[in-house]
Amino acid sequence: MFQSFLNFLTSVPLWELALILFSKIIEVTIGTMRVILITKGYRKPGTILAIFEILLWVFIASRVIMGITEYPMKGIIYSFGFAIGIYFGSMLENRVAVGKILIHVIASKPSAETITQVLRSSGHGVTSLDAHGKDSDRTVLMIFANRKNKQTIIDLIESMDCKAVIVSNEVSIVQGGYVSPWRRIAK
Repeated sequence: MFQSFLNFLTSVPLWELALILFSKIIEVTIGTMRVILITKGYRKPGTILAIFEILLWVFIASRVIMGITEYPMKGIIYSFGFAIGIYFGSMLENRVAVGKILIHVIASKPSAETITQVLRSSGHGVTSLDAHGKDSDRTVLMIFANRKNKQTIIDLIESMDCKAVIVSNEVSIVQGGYVSPWRRIAK
């Protein structure tokens, strides 16, 4: 029993299983990034990634399919590579943080004025609206920014007003408005 299980695990050379696993991880990570880039409007980089993704897929899949009945371990390793690739792709996308966001901040009037001044001096465009809360008048701030700056902006707002309500949404299209020349360059 143990010998047949050991034969099952060692029937394919370890280097071949490692090649399948790591190639599949890379291929699926590229595919995840491709889908995210295309949905965010970055068609050219997404198309370039598609070329590499399909090249890897053709060679990996053919390697796994050849002899799958004799060596089912190849299929198992292939599926693990797929799952790990999805995980790595999502982690990479979070690091790259492609796209735009709209941050809404609801704060007291004095606090909102301070937040507005600090954010504008940092080069962020801020639009303020008068609002009426349950107990007092408030100000709603709208800030468009690159997604990679999201946490920095939120941390800055929280450091000035820990009671501010902060809501962040991804935005697909931004047209017009004020964007600091330095922000355009850093894009």
